[in-house]
Amino acid sequence: MVKTKTQVLLDSVRRLSRRQAVVHLSNILEKSHPVDIADIIRYLTDSEKRMVFGLIKDAEKAAEILSELDVSDSVHLLAGMTEEQISNILREMSSDDAAELISNLPEEIANRVLMLMEKEDQKEVEDLLQYEEKTAGRIMTTEVFALREETTAGDTIKAIQKNAEAEMVFYIYVVDERDHPVGVVSLRQLVVVPPETRLLDIMTTDIISVTTDMDQEEVARVVERYNFLAVPVVDDKNRLMGIITVDDIIDVLREEATEDFMKMAGTKEEEYVYHDKVTRVAKLRLPWLITNLFGGLVTGYLMWLFKVTIKDMLALITFIPVITGMGGNVGVQSSSIMVRGFATGKVDFTRVKQFLTREILVGLLMGLCCGIVVGCVGYLWHRSFILGIVVGVSMMGSMTVAATMGTLVPTFFRKIHVDPAIASGPFVTTSNDIVGILIYLGFATLMMNYFHLIG
Repeated sequence: MVKTKTQVLLDSVRRLSRRQAVVHLSNILEKSHPVDIADIIRYLTDSEKRMVFGLIKDAEKAAEILSELDVSDSVHLLAGMTEEQISNILREMSSDDAAELISNLPEEIANRVLMLMEKEDQKEVEDLLQYEEKTAGRIMTTEVFALREETTAGDTIKAIQKNAEAEMVFYIYVVDERDHPVGVVSLRQLVVVPPETRLLDIMTTDIISVTTDMDQEEVARVVERYNFLAVPVVDDKNRLMGIITVDDIIDVLREEATEDFMKMAGTKEEEYVYHDKVTRVAKLRLPWLITNLFGGLVTGYLMWLFKVTIKDMLALITFIPVITGMGGNVGVQSSSIMVRGFATGKVDFTRVKQFLTREILVGLLMGLCCGIVVGCVGYLWHRSFILGIVVGVSMMGSMTVAATMGTLVPTFFRKIHVDPAIASGPFVTTSNDIVGILIYLGFATLMMNYFHLIG
């Protein structure tokens, strides 16, 4: 099998690390791209990570590597460095990336690092830290390129040349005397007009902006909807405070998707942080498993309540795993659709009724198909027409209810401002097990008088 570039670099770094060949390892790292180095760091042991990162002497390159890593890995790497070294690296990062890292450092270290930073950089980071986590204000960069309406195209190009370090110069934001954004000009527009043309005459006045307190997930939807490379951020007085670029949006989408999947599985993203700490990982997973445990006990108690029915019709036991399993699967399917729909903006409260109707009909149709199949199996297996009817009808009812609950439960959580992702996985599966048992054994109890037909 042909090795990828990352695999070749990883093998080389591991081999040289074991041999303590520092000089050769430094040469390889010096020639490698920061993204490739960040890629292999994820697969190294803690000691190898610190050794490799410690050999990166260029602060700018070290900053690029940290920007590509998860925050947990970045903080771990910085933990073995002095405050001055950390300050030198953060100085080379964009203000939003630096603020994210500082917010995750121990408070006393973070304060000392801030004090060592240049006053301008320090103020930018402190301004960002004032905003709530996971809001537009926290992830924006304040290095925004903005000019007044009367500025000419020629002067704008000169200004871009002088400020090439600005985060995003594909868009030139136009502001008035109160720093309110009044227009935007693309770089393409700028270079095709005569130098004396004013920005006022070529700017687009229909500006789509986000507020500093907007949730980062909502910001991602705005950028995704309008296909922006960057979106301006304004405060409550409509003053331009910064911009959020598409690379930050990609990070947000990845982070939010990971968070949702983790919640649906009944755990948290911190598992990646504590990948080598068995006790901590177990603590993260236990709450949902305890929920499942009690759900299982409730299911067992319900079966005990129907012990007379089960005793008289022992063949019912055969299909309990099928009824509960299929109901749980359908519930997870429906809830997953709703959770991702809410997360991506494809589902809102105005469309819940439409989705609910669809899921009920889908559950009914799938339940009918599966009910016919399992009903026939029940009849052929136990030679009982009534048992076939009980199993088939129960399967149809269980799957329809499961689809309904899978739609309504995430909607309820969303309504009370709780992340609907927690409604999936263990929660829906456990609740549908209970409902499935109630439907199955309840209907069987009603049909008891007819079971004398069992051969």
